Amino acid sequence: MQHKVRTTRFLLAALLGVTAGALSAEKPSGFDRDIAQFVNEMSVQHGFESAGLRQLMEKVVFRQSIIDAITRPAESKPWWKYRPIFLTSSRISQGVTFWNENAALLQKAEEEYGVPPELIVAIIGVETRYGQHIGSYPVVDALSTLAFGYPKRSDFFRRELVQFLLLTREERIAPETALGSYAGAMGLPQFIPSSYRAYAVDFDGDGQRDLWHSRADVIGSVAAYFQKHGWKAGGAVTTRVSGVESRHEAFVTEDLKPSISFGELRRSGIRSEDPVADSTLASLIRLEGDNELEFWLGLHNFYVITRYNHSNLYAMAVYQLSREILAQHNKLTNPEGLLVTDSGRPESK
Repeated sequence: MQHKVRTTRFLLAALLGVTAGALSAEKPSGFDRDIAQFVNEMSVQHGFESAGLRQLMEKVVFRQSIIDAITRPAESKPWWKYRPIFLTSSRISQGVTFWNENAALLQKAEEEYGVPPELIVAIIGVETRYGQHIGSYPVVDALSTLAFGYPKRSDFFRRELVQFLLLTREERIAPETALGSYAGAMGLPQFIPSSYRAYAVDFDGDGQRDLWHSRADVIGSVAAYFQKHGWKAGGAVTTRVSGVESRHEAFVTEDLKPSISFGELRRSGIRSEDPVADSTLASLIRLEGDNELEFWLGLHNFYVITRYNHSNLYAMAVYQLSREILAQHNKLTNPEGLLVTDSGRPESK
């Protein structure tokens, strides 16, 4: 009965979201041919029943709005324009509310995976504003549009379409009703299909990994994702540095992965706001602030955040949002560990 209710919700959402994005007047040349070939390959390689899969894929709608959206990602903005998108008072306060509503699950996730609550909450806040904006595109349309109508990344999205269909079979999801982002990311944490299959966990133990409706699965899956990408419990994420000059440009252009010892940076005249051991590997990050350039160290845990989205801007927004959420959450908690309610009276958690 539970799965039937979930399927009904998906169907209603799909009907409401059918107008999401403008439809293209013309499909790209070869679109239908490529879909037919894909159906045959899925039948041979993965055992899908041809007639049923063909029926699903023949209803796929090519959406030009998806192509338009993927060519103008938010990560192309400078930091001073990118930061205000996510560091807002409402997103911070809603994050605290989400934390309080799911405190036991967040504590359980931290105990099991070593990932702090504020980071898990910040990821969900950045991705979907705590579930308010999970996407209105049929995932099969989004992935098919990009797989067969966006040559620049067609191979990647074709693989994700394969992963999506395997996922729907494994998790008993009706593929025609699942909704997500223009890039096919799903649920509150916006996992792409390959990440969903590899990292999502059944944290509530009901036999299904449900990133749309189960807060437990959402929270556990985000924590599991970071733990499996090497998150170090209690480790620092980043710290601001000063003393960076034009002669340090070679350091700034290093890869996202920490590869420079802080000792080398320190000896070249760069100073950190927080103590950092000389042996610590870091990347040197440059951000375009309102009035000046900002420079930060990307430490190991910062790099782990970029595994969720390969962008320093994204990782910094998540980190700073997490710090703001933690600060506001702590203001509502007295030293005895009692939550202060709106009435001002302490109440046991």
